[in-house]
This record gives sequence, structure tokens and C-alpha cells, in this order.
Amino acid sequence: MTFTPISLSSLKRIKNTVIGNPSAKIKLAEDEAFVQNLVQCLNDPPPTNPDVEDLRIEAAHVIASISYGSEAVLGTLLRCDAPRAFLYAISKLTAADSAALRSAFTRGLRALTIAIADTVGPSQWGLREERSAIKSDAEAALDYIFQIESLDIFLPLLVDPSSHVRNSIAQLLGLAVRNAEHRSAAADWLPPEDRTREVKTKRGWEKAVANPNAPNRQGGWVCRNLTALVYSRDAKLQEAGLWGLATIAKDNVVVAGVLAKVSSDRDGPSFFHFILTLAKSKSTDIQLAACSCATSIIRATSSSHPTNSMAFVDDMSPRTVMNVINRIISAPNETLASRTKACFILYHLVTDHTALCFAAFDRGCLAKLAVVLRDITPQTPRTEWDEDEPETVAALREALLTAIAAISLFDNTIRRSVTDDLRLLPAIHAALGHTHVGVRYAACQCVRALSRAVAVLRTNIVDSGLGMAVFQVFKKEECEDRRVTAAALAAVCNIVNEFSPLRPIYLEQGLMPRLVKLLDAEDSTLRLSALWAAKNLLNKSSAETKRNVMQCLGWGRLMELLNETDAALQEQAWYLMRNLAENEIGVEMIFRELKASLFLAQLTRALGVEDDDVVLQVAYVLGNLANWAQTHLIAAPSLLAALRSVLAERGPAIRRPAVSAVLELARTSTTGRRALLDAGVGATLRQIASAHHHHFSHALAGGGSGGFPGRDVSTSPGGIGGGGGGGGGGLRGSHMDDDRDVIEQAKTALDWLEHGEAYR
Repeated sequence: MTFTPISLSSLKRIKNTVIGNPSAKIKLAEDEAFVQNLVQCLNDPPPTNPDVEDLRIEAAHVIASISYGSEAVLGTLLRCDAPRAFLYAISKLTAADSAALRSAFTRGLRALTIAIADTVGPSQWGLREERSAIKSDAEAALDYIFQIESLDIFLPLLVDPSSHVRNSIAQLLGLAVRNAEHRSAAADWLPPEDRTREVKTKRGWEKAVANPNAPNRQGGWVCRNLTALVYSRDAKLQEAGLWGLATIAKDNVVVAGVLAKVSSDRDGPSFFHFILTLAKSKSTDIQLAACSCATSIIRATSSSHPTNSMAFVDDMSPRTVMNVINRIISAPNETLASRTKACFILYHLVTDHTALCFAAFDRGCLAKLAVVLRDITPQTPRTEWDEDEPETVAALREALLTAIAAISLFDNTIRRSVTDDLRLLPAIHAALGHTHVGVRYAACQCVRALSRAVAVLRTNIVDSGLGMAVFQVFKKEECEDRRVTAAALAAVCNIVNEFSPLRPIYLEQGLMPRLVKLLDAEDSTLRLSALWAAKNLLNKSSAETKRNVMQCLGWGRLMELLNETDAALQEQAWYLMRNLAENEIGVEMIFRELKASLFLAQLTRALGVEDDDVVLQVAYVLGNLANWAQTHLIAAPSLLAALRSVLAERGPAIRRPAVSAVLELARTSTTGRRALLDAGVGATLRQIASAHHHHFSHALAGGGSGGFPGRDVSTSPGGIGGGGGGGGGGLRGSHMDDDRDVIEQAKTALDWLEHGEAYR
């Protein structure tokens, strides 16, 4: 269908046709020639048309309307270079141009940029279907919009005389910035004249001098002007400013610190206090924006160690946010969209933060979430869901489950409340089969969080059928979203631990073939989690399980993984080897299946890699091998030299298994002791042993090969908020950091080396 010629009346008619009509938008996108002409109208309208400015305004409105819609529509706009056209049009605006034209162009740029950002992801309010066909084009377009030359065009409009223009630019920042690179670019941006002044005045020692007139003062130009919008009395500008600040303050200690700073004016409240006041506004939209902004500030200014006590501006601020969120979630008169946003703001507040999770539980957030989830979710598993269920209900269910998973991640008391007091397992079970990808993903995250508790895993998850239900999601290969598979696999990682009744059942029903297939996936998250699950599967396993797992995994594949360039994968491969070597049967299997010289060469190489998390696992492998493969180890002088380097150069966590290996080898034979002394291990042990004169201030990290402390399982990779796999962290340190056990063990090993049989 062709829409020609372009005229003011035809554009108005098209705009009215496509608003709220997805099929009309798709039909319009099929006529790429028309869309190209439409985009061209932004800068070069037909010269024969008398209504030039009105035509440009209407073209911008149509593009803004069709930006939200199908992949086909957005793809056509990207091919027609709509982002560049908008930026060029804005760059050519003059003071003589009307406010209506400026408003139309900035509104169009905002709509288009947000639509592109939704395609690139991550989505702000839950998972969206991935648009793989245009994702690479969308990524390139978004990078273009947030490069400094483009920012120079539209960010100055934050101080435009028109409130509509300022509102659009603030909304663009608040809703289209999705990654750290774009966030930093926006937060650090300065007008060109300020950049020049910044370069001239920031030389040498002057960098350390606080200049109240410096261009980057008060968090930077963008922060200052968004703050001004929040202080305005225009509700729309306040809301847009709050969303903008929420975005640029996220994970930004500098900006968040400025926003959280107590006011120097004794009579005036701090800006952060003003945000919390707005969180109690009569407008739900402003409440949500204020809570999101406060959340970004709280998280960025909280302690860098989330398990420690909270280091907020004041301890009441998270409670204030939680109280507002609780009210919105529970209020039946609020829109489902507002309640969904409230759940996700709560998720962002507590995710991967132990203290805040417990605070949310203490404030009754979990109970509020549970009431709504039970109210909108059937309590029995089902193979088919109501196809007529509104998307808004599914979105709310996803948001509820996402917040529940985050709150439940760390504490057994909270998990018990989910299973026993709040009786949420039936709803979670039903959600695993939902048609909406985000609901399935969030349900899998709930299973993953709950399965970290031994008691819950052995009883509730088994008895309710939840364990087998998530396994079926994990095994599903056709038409399943990779993110759902990854979340289900994270749950499986926990459920295959040695105390789980489901481990043998999973093995019988095809666990290993599915894991091996995922190890060959392009997605690095899936590969890591699959290896993690195989590692957990081998922990405290029978000889038969070890043989079956390795027969499926393949020894050649394992040797390749031990040499992976990805440090997280290499770490888990060595952890898998550590669990294989946990007993004599496993060690015999290793040296029967692998050529000893090649395996020992791998060990030697890995002891010298830069990544401490990898070296920690290699040291534990060595500690295990020292129990049953002493002859192989003492015949490898280069390996013993690498071991000495580990003792001398690595941190206390790594020294523990390394010293243990030395002690075991020293007890073996005169040949073993001589080999260790020749490698210089004795002198290094003497240095460690001398540390017993120092004050001991740090306990050592580590633990058994099972990888879970006490009765809480923590064996799936990453946190709810994402992130990779589980190393020790902070593994480097001085001998002064060693605990008494390591030092005493080093002294014992040294005595064995120096006195041999006489020490016995």
C-alpha cells in the first residue's frame, strides 16, 4: 500500500489511524518508500507544500507514534536512518523555530530512542521477547545516539525554555539508558565550552583542588539540571527529572553521593530528603519515580560489602521506600502497570543485598507480594493457560515472582516463610508453565532461590513436584527462550547437590546429555552454568556416578576446559577436577584416563595464571592429589616450583590448600622431602611459619569441596541480578593475614622437611 503524496492532511489521517493500532503500524512499515519520505520530511519537506513547519511537526508525530510497535516497524525506521534524521533536525534548530517544532522533534527522538533501547535491552520492567533480527542494528543506533557528538546535540535542551522539550530529554535519559557505558557518557557530559575550560584548569596538582565553580561540580552538568527539574513545581518535569536522576545515579558513587549529601543550609532539607518527601506525593507516578531515584542513591551509597551493616544517609530511607512500595503493590485501585513497576523497584532495591532483603522481609514486603500473587495465580499446575489473560496481569505476576526470588535468595527463615507460611509453591509451580517468557523466567528464579536451603530442597521442593517441574523446563530444547533455560539451569545447579533426593532421578532422565549440549552453546552464561552443574553433580558422588558423568562429558573436553581463556569457565573446570579427585577412586580414574605428563603440565601452568579464583581451585586439586598420587607429584620438579611460587606470592585463602598439599607430600617419603627442599619450599614455609608472631585479624576463606557453608546451599552461579560465577574474591594478601591453622600447618610441614622420620 502506498501513501502518496505526503501532505499535512494525509499525515494527520495516518497518525490517527496508527495510534493504538498495531496492525496499521505494520501495514505502514511495509511501504518502506513512504517511511523513507516520512523521515526525509523532518529535514527536507516537499518544497511545494505551503505548510512546511506543520508538515515537519506532523512527520515527527507519526514517527513517534509508530516507534512503539512491532519489530518490522522499528526495523524499517532504522533502515531509513530515523535516529540520524532526528538528531540532524535538532542540531539545525534556531531560536526562531517554534516551541511546537522543538517539542515535536524531541518527543520523536525520545520515543524512537526508548523503542530502540527496549529492543537492545535489558528491559526495565521484566523480560521481553528478544528481537534478534534487528538487535545488531538497534545496538549500533543506540551507541550512535549516546556518543558524545550526539549528546552535544540534545542534552543542552535540558535547559530549553520549553517545558515540553525539557521533559522529553529528561524522559529520554530516564527510560533509554540501559548500560554502564551510556550511563557514564550521560552523567559525565559537559557542554563543549565547559569541556574546554575543564581541560585548561585541571592540570597537575589543580586536579585535587575542589573548585566550587568547576564545570563538573555537584555531580556534573546533567545532574545539576535534572535536579533543577525535580525542584520545579511542574509535576511532569519533577517526574521526568526523577527518572533521569534514577538512571544516571545507578551504580554511580559520585553522582549518588552528591544527591545524598546533607544540605549545607541548616534551614533547608537535603535533596535526598526532598526525594523521600516526593515519594509520599499524591501522584502515584511521582511516587514511583521518587522511589526509583531513592533506590539508585541508596544502592550506590550503601556499603560495598552487601552483607555488612547498611551505610545509608540514614537508616530510615530504605524503610520509607519499602512502605510506599508496599502500599502501591497492595492497592487494588492502582493500575496493574504501576503495581508492576513498584515490584521491580523493590527488586532493584534488595537484589543481591543480604541486609536489604531481610529489611524487606521485616517490613512485610514478602507478605504483600504473596497476597497479590495468590490472588492472580491459579493454585494448581496447568499445561494450558487462559490465552485471553491480559498482558498486564502476566507482567504483574512476573514482577511479583521476581521480587520474591530476590528477597528469598540469602536467608533460610525467609525461604521457610515462602514455602510454609505464605504457601507460594503452588503458584510458583503453575507459573513454570506460563506462556509468557518473563513469568517462566521469574518462576525459575524462585525455585533457584528456594533450593539453596537444604531442608526446603529435601522436603518442599521434592514433595511439591517443583523440582521435577523445573527440570522439565531445563530439558526443553525446542522453542524455549535461552534466558529461561539459564534460570532453570541455575536451579538445577542447586538441586543436584549430594544431599538431594532428585540427583539420581535427574541422572536417569537425561541430565548429563543436556548439560553437554549446553556446554557447546554460544551463550557463555549457559556454558558456565552447565559446567557448574556438572561440578556439583560430582561432589561427594559414587564411583558409578563419576564414571557415568565423565563418560558423557568426555576427558578430552575436560582437558580443553581446563585451558579455557574464559577465567570463570576455567575456574569451574578445575573445581570439577577437584571434586573428581576427592577420593582415591577418583584420583585413580584421573591418572588412568589422562596421560600423567600432560595433566601435570596443565596443573603447573594453571598454578601460574593471573586469576586467583582459578589458582584457588587448582591448589585444592593439588591438595586432593597429594593424598593419593604422591609419586606423580614429587616426580614433577616444575610443578613443585610452581607450588613454591603459590606459597610465596598468593593470598591466604590459596595458601591453605597449598600448605596442606606440602604437608601431605612431606610425610610421604625421603624422596618427597628432598624434592620439596630442592624446589625451595622449605625457605618459603619458614617465612609463613614466622608469621605466628603477628596479630591475626582475618579468618581464612575456603571450605570443603562441597562449596556450601552450614545448611545453606550457595552453588548456582551469580546472584539474582546477574553476574558470573563464584570465586573466592580478595585472595591475595600477606603472610600476616594467614590464620593460626595455616601457620601451624606450615610449621609442621617444615619440621617434616627438616627432620623427616625423626619428627614422627
